[in-house]
Amino acid sequence: MAEIGGHQVEVAHHLSEAKHEGHSLAHEILEIIEAIVLAVIAITTAWSGYQAALWDGHQDELYGESSQLKIKADGLATYANQERLYNASTVVEWLKATAEGNKKLADMFERRFLPEFVPAFQAWKAMDPLNNPKAPPGPQLMPQYHNTKTEEAAKLNVEAAELFERGTQARQRSDQYVRMTVMLATVLLLMAVSQRFKTHGVRVALAVVAVLLLAFPVVRIFLLPRA
Repeated sequence: MAEIGGHQVEVAHHLSEAKHEGHSLAHEILEIIEAIVLAVIAITTAWSGYQAALWDGHQDELYGESSQLKIKADGLATYANQERLYNASTVVEWLKATAEGNKKLADMFERRFLPEFVPAFQAWKAMDPLNNPKAPPGPQLMPQYHNTKTEEAAKLNVEAAELFERGTQARQRSDQYVRMTVMLATVLLLMAVSQRFKTHGVRVALAVVAVLLLAFPVVRIFLLPRA
């Protein structure tokens, strides 16, 4: 009887060792998975932060270029307005001299028109504005009138608006990477919490949830445009 009891104790001891070895193997596999997940989180977080910084820099660069073009456009627009005022005041004096029959003074004012303004003035003058009520009020309303500085200012404003829009898009890209970094931080926190549990089942469940949550930011970061 003593021999039978000894065999039972030995069998129970072997079963206990087998169970402990199985638990240790599962624990080691879980730790390997956790290590892989933590490595993926670290790498992805670093890449996401790097891309966010690049997009921030790109945004600042685009905004700076947009501001420079806007300042240049405003300067050209101001200069163009001064030219229009000069031409308009000269036309008024020309009209006065012509109405008074002072041809010499009228010719003098005519010679003082800016070169770019002359074609429009000549076309307007040919319509006999002093006697023709259908003539436009001034040369600046003629089809021949063009102001290069005004056109260039408008072009620069369009370019500035396009650069500003691209800068806004760059800021949105940066925000998207930052959001993914926050999600990665959440997964990292979940992994840290899971390792505090001694119960194997709870730890496995939290690791599975962490892996599932990790999939979205990883895929999203992979699909996002790179700076």
